[in-house]
Amino acid sequence: MARADRPTPADALRTSFNSSEALLRLLTPANRALLALIRGRKPDAIAALAELSSRAEPNLTRTVAALEGVGLVAGAAAEWGRELRATVWKLRVDIDPYSCRGTVEIV
Repeated sequence: MARADRPTPADALRTSFNSSEALLRLLTPANRALLALIRGRKPDAIAALAELSSRAEPNLTRTVAALEGVGLVAGAAAEWGRELRATVWKLRVDIDPYSCRGTVEIV
């Protein structure tokens, strides 16, 4: 339950990732190509993105939902007539090879 007497943290609306490993698993070459299409062509629906990418719509719906879930894409995959857009332009990943700590910074 939220308490009204506590201020909202400054980074509450900022995109964050549970682990850099999970993010890197999502950023496959195929998904990065898809992100480039979304950023460059701004398709107005999953069907348009399917045509641009030559990928099946059901697969794209799941992939775009995953990308949207981590904040890399906005436009709600389920809303078929809404333009998809990239929300992050660059990421900086800092991994300490001697520990399980890593950070992802949106640049």
